[in-house]
Amino acid sequence: MAISQELLEILVCPKCKGEIYLNEKKDGLICNACKLIYEIRDDIPIMLIDEAKPV
Repeated sequence: MAISQELLEILVCPKCKGEIYLNEKKDGLICNACKLIYEIRDDIPIMLIDEAKPV
């Protein structure tokens, strides 16, 4: 089961509150402003700033 489009539309970057989008592999959400990727584990986005990795 993938992340629903409805959820993707309401999620924002927790650091800057900017737009995020699903990466090509569909295993992370990317914020271009912060240059961070938030991992998706078991179809759950991990939206913790401390857990984010640099793009």
